[in-house]
Amino acid sequence: MHTLLPNPAQYNAQLTEKQQYLTDLLAPFNAPTLEVFDSPAEYYRMRAEFRLWREGEQLDYAMFKQGDKHTPILLDSFAIASQQINELMPQLKAAWQASKTLSNRLFQIEFLTTLKGDAVVTLCYHRPLDEQWQTEAEHLAKQLNINIIGRSRKQRLVIGRDYALEEFTVAGKIFTYLQPEGAFTQPNGIVCNKMLNWAYDVLGTRNDDLLELYCGNGNFTLPLSTRVRKVLATEISKTSVKAALQNIADNHIDNISLVRLSAEELTQALNQVRPFNRLANVDLTSYQFATVFVDPPRAGMDKDTCELVRQFQRIIYISCNPETLLENIKQLADTHQISRCALFDQFPYTHHMETGILLERK
Repeated sequence: MHTLLPNPAQYNAQLTEKQQYLTDLLAPFNAPTLEVFDSPAEYYRMRAEFRLWREGEQLDYAMFKQGDKHTPILLDSFAIASQQINELMPQLKAAWQASKTLSNRLFQIEFLTTLKGDAVVTLCYHRPLDEQWQTEAEHLAKQLNINIIGRSRKQRLVIGRDYALEEFTVAGKIFTYLQPEGAFTQPNGIVCNKMLNWAYDVLGTRNDDLLELYCGNGNFTLPLSTRVRKVLATEISKTSVKAALQNIADNHIDNISLVRLSAEELTQALNQVRPFNRLANVDLTSYQFATVFVDPPRAGMDKDTCELVRQFQRIIYISCNPETLLENIKQLADTHQISRCALFDQFPYTHHMETGILLERK
């Protein structure tokens, strides 16, 4: 049985390699000194997903090397995951080993935890879930003080809540977040909090307006809204839009307008290519945009969105893919220059990284 312990002794060396890689990547654009935000060396990941491996009556957590689905690495714990996930792993295993109802055709388990100490555990089955399952799951949820979701084909049973509650502190102010099960959230909570504070600092106090593309559940939107006159934020995912609207209300923020549009659709709206019913109650002419905040998917911004953001005095860009970030910077380099840049080590012991860039018009 394994624990899949990272080697904390290697962490600093790997972070230095990422720092050098990103510095070299941005060097052709005369970028300033890179700001580096590290991660805890272990117990940093707030989400985890495991397949379950069955040998007779024994059911264990399992992971697999890429390309090999037949040789499981059986786990007792997972030091990359949060302390809370590591505490829950043996407790849940004991529960399903003691119950045929909970273990029958169980094949996968997903954890969503928060810095606040909340947890949603999703149990996935190859069978319909009945009243007996619900009764035992309710008892287990109460015993472990967690929320449980049971999933099978065309079935989703929620015991408690289908979201976790999170808190981040930005410039001394606490913001609360509803994080839905299955929706995107930043996996490394501690580094996410550092990202929020960096973006808050970079934006500064302003008397104009902010446009935000790809706002998700309002992760950046909430703290950034306190720095500007008002915010227009867009997101295409219905689940994320619903969560963002709830988060805006829960934090008693009244200067954010949220519309469910893709970045491409908003580009068409701002360029008056065509009208959108979803913007019927939004007066685009009332905004005095000076800054645009973008946190696009791995593919980066498409060409039209790049041309849209070029119109802004300041572009704050959070990227999860340095390669597509580089392509976007090349598209913007004739009008904008990098004045701040940061590395956020969201994903220790991997080549992945989050980058923050402030581009200002020349």
